[in-house]
Amino acid sequence: MNKIILIGRLTKDPDLRYTQSGHAVVNVPLAVDRRFAAQGQPDVDFIPIVAWKKLAENLAQYMRKGSMVAVEGELHLDSYEDKQGIKRLKAEVLAQNIKFLDSRSKENRGAGSDQDAAGTEVDYDPDDLPF
Repeated sequence: MNKIILIGRLTKDPDLRYTQSGHAVVNVPLAVDRRFAAQGQPDVDFIPIVAWKKLAENLAQYMRKGSMVAVEGELHLDSYEDKQGIKRLKAEVLAQNIKFLDSRSKENRGAGSDQDAAGTEVDYDPDDLPF
């Protein structure tokens, strides 16, 4: 089974690109805290995330550098030879699902959206409740 779940912050704005066949793709590093830190200092891993098609377009449209996301995906390992002929290994996470954990600011929301009313108190009559 090859399944990875990561929660972290984007270290740069997602850069949306398109392949020659028209498929959207985003490559963006994700900063993930390590569970155990050395000498009280937090350690961070920077994990390359790759998202394709609509997932890539949504990531580029709604998230920015510093945005908190949860990524569910698969680990992909590719080996290649560099210019000096040394065999290298490249690891990245192919995103299958991304959950946006930061709420958008009010300036980015449309007027009258459902999110504008979140957390406001509403008067009601207990007799109107169906239970």
